[in-house]
This record gives sequence, C-alpha cells and structure tokens, in this order.
Amino acid sequence: MTLQADSAGAAPSPDSANGIVPNLEETPQPQSPPSPQTSLPTPPPELCLPIWWPEDGNLSMDWVENLMLCFDWSSRNLPPSELPSILPVKVFDSLILIASKMLHKEPNCVTIDPFRPSPNDNSPSAASVVVVGDVHGQLHDLLFLLKDAGFPSGDRIFVFNGDYVDRGAWGLETFLMLLAWKVFMPHNIYLLRGNHESKYCTSVYGFEKEVMVKYGDKGKHVYRKCLGCFEGLPLASIIAGCVYTAHGGLFRSVTVMPSKRFKGKKNRKINVNHDSKTLSLGSLEELSKARRSVLDPPWEGPNLIPGDVLWSDPSKNPGLAPNKERGIGLLWGPDCTEEFLKKYQLKLIIRSHEGPDAREKRDGLDGMDEGYTIDHTVDSGKLVTVFSAPDYPQFQATEKRYNNKGSYVVLEPPNFDNPIFHGFSAVTPRPKVNAYYDYEEVIDSDEELDLASMVTS
Repeated sequence: MTLQADSAGAAPSPDSANGIVPNLEETPQPQSPPSPQTSLPTPPPELCLPIWWPEDGNLSMDWVENLMLCFDWSSRNLPPSELPSILPVKVFDSLILIASKMLHKEPNCVTIDPFRPSPNDNSPSAASVVVVGDVHGQLHDLLFLLKDAGFPSGDRIFVFNGDYVDRGAWGLETFLMLLAWKVFMPHNIYLLRGNHESKYCTSVYGFEKEVMVKYGDKGKHVYRKCLGCFEGLPLASIIAGCVYTAHGGLFRSVTVMPSKRFKGKKNRKINVNHDSKTLSLGSLEELSKARRSVLDPPWEGPNLIPGDVLWSDPSKNPGLAPNKERGIGLLWGPDCTEEFLKKYQLKLIIRSHEGPDAREKRDGLDGMDEGYTIDHTVDSGKLVTVFSAPDYPQFQATEKRYNNKGSYVVLEPPNFDNPIFHGFSAVTPRPKVNAYYDYEEVIDSDEELDLASMVTS
C-alpha cells in the first residue's frame, strides 16, 4: 500500500490505548527510509489495505472485521483526506448500493422476530436484542460498544435507533461500518433513521463538510449517495411483538378529510388540522403508509408522521401538544404512552434523540448522565430513552463537559420487556481531529431550528 503525504493537515496522534482489540497502536511499525517529504505511518501487516470489494460480492466476517480495524487505525494515524486510500470510492459505491437496496425494501416499521429455528433440531430458540441509541460519529465508542455487547450473530440482534452522523468527527466511517454489518447480516442488524439523517442537519452539524474533506473532488458524489441511503432507513421497529423502538417516538394521526365537498376530484383541498386541541395519537397502520423518503420539511398530510417519529419528545404533562421547543414534532404525555402500549398490546417503548445538552433544559425529566432515563411508567409498561454517545458532544465551546456515560439496552428472552441497561464511559483520549462545524456558534441542541432553511426543493 502506498500512502501520499497530505500537506493540508497533520495526522492525528495515535495516543489512545483504548478501543477495539487487537490494539493497533501497540503493533510495531516498520521504519520508512528518510524522505524529504513528510511520510505517513505504515499500516501494520495484518491490515488488508486498501479495502477491496469481494469478487463474488459476498461479505464475510473477516472482511467486516478488517474494515473496522482499518477505520480504527486510519482515524488514529492518518489525515482525514487519506480515507480514499483506505476505502476507495469504487468500494464505497458497491457497499452503499447494496445496502441502500436492502434498506429501501424494508417497511417503515420493521418486525423483528428473535425466535428462530435451531439449525440442528428445528426447535425454536430466541436471540437477545441489543438496542443502541444515538452514536453521532463517535467511532471509537461504537467500536467499544460492539465489543462490549458482542458482535451481531445468530443469537444476538442489534437495533440502532438513528443519529449515526453529525457532531462527531467520524460520522462517515461510523455509518459505513454499520452498513457493512447490515449487508453481511441483514437479519441480525436493523438500522433505523434519526433526525440527523437529513439534508438540513448534515449541512449544519458537520457531516456534509466531513465527507467533502475526506473525499475531496468525489465528496459531492459520496454525500449524495449517503443522502439517498438515508431515505431508505426505516422509521421504527416492533421487537418480539412487545417493544416499539423509534428515534423520537410517538406520532399524530393524520386522517384527512376534504375541507369542502366538490363534484369533481380536481381542486379538492385536503386539510390536516394542526390545532393541539384536536391532535390524536397515530396508528401503526398510518405509520406503515407514511412516505419516509422525505428527508426534510415541508412535511404535510401523511408525511407529518416521519417528522413526528424523528423529532418528538416525551413529557410529564398529559396529552399531545406541538413541540414548541424544537419547532417540529410533538410532546406526548404518560397517558399517550399508556394508550399506545395498550392498543397494540406492547410492554415497552425505547426511543433516543436526547443527549445531556437537550435534557438539561427539560423540566421534570431526568438528566442523561448515565446514558438512559425511564421517562414514563404506566399500567401497561414503560417508556425509556437510551443515548449511546458518551462524553457528548465531542466538541464543546466550554471547558466544562457533561461527561455523560453512554448506554445500550439488552432485551432477553423469553419476554423481552425488561430493559437491561449497560452503561459505558468514553474511550479516552480521543484521537486529535478538527471539528467539521462551527461548534462555538451553532446551537447546543436541535432546538430553535430555522425551519425556513430546512425546506428543500
């Protein structure tokens, strides 16, 4: 492998001793001969670089693990603009094409059945299910999480609740690594969409610029392909018939009626009433019919549902109300949680969407210090929030940090309705890297959004 020196940026220092094993920083590095130009570190011999797409198009465990190790090593040792020497554009194209096709074929709300026949005697056995919240481009923390929870396998299913990119420095590697797992084990990993998997958020919180820096003149192509893949991400899941997961949470009914009766269908006006007094909880049937390919507002008619699913938040106050803090989505109370659980005979709702910066501004709800909160406890079950990005956000304008833990949820058979929370601290120190957005000027959380600028043609 030949790596060219990049005069535009220095390589991050490989000073972290934590992360995925084997620890590549401790691998002896071959010494390069003196050069008049700045030379880049030589990768350890166990890495297969650059990464190539298999001739038969079938990914293997070795291929996925090599991808993970290559991303880990390159993030610690190379300038971001060297990523194409690790993952060439042609390999990116192959991966995102097959992953996008898989994701677009999945329904808005995927049904996840952990009960599977045993390969030996056909007797049913049950896999455990791991639910992961926001990861926000924190690659090394995600690598730790996968090692800590155990990789996806026949007896371990993963459900990711969105927000793979933005704010952290390795959103592209994070997203592509999860797509590789999806292609390799499509029925053992499910990737749901978060509100940051959108054109607006990625243009504000760094992902678009990150892609442009890493892939240079091919950056627009790579970014456009990522947006197309975002469109295919499902909105929600039902696990074992008793657990609902989604990034933001619940949603309104969008049953529409003609505002007036006309003899012909032409010019018939359809209205959806947004008055909070007439808001009612939406149904899974309505969710199944929503058009999820709409990445940004305006969300109108049935397309209000994706906006709610991705942006809404729980409240301690009863009822449904517009989410005025965010300017989009809803606030829903414990009575709505009970109504939804009871109607569909569910026991648990797992959502994400709120990190420590968002939660410190929310009266009546617990903070995100431990990476999770139990927000509603009702007769039929519980509503919990899980956030999987520790020490978040990666870049902060103040010396004081939240130092929150990240967490993931494990659901065990046979009932799957008792969430077991696994907390973990951030991998430290993080490799040194510059932010891809102006974190000193940008708002601290996804509040007070400029909705006018979110409208895309």
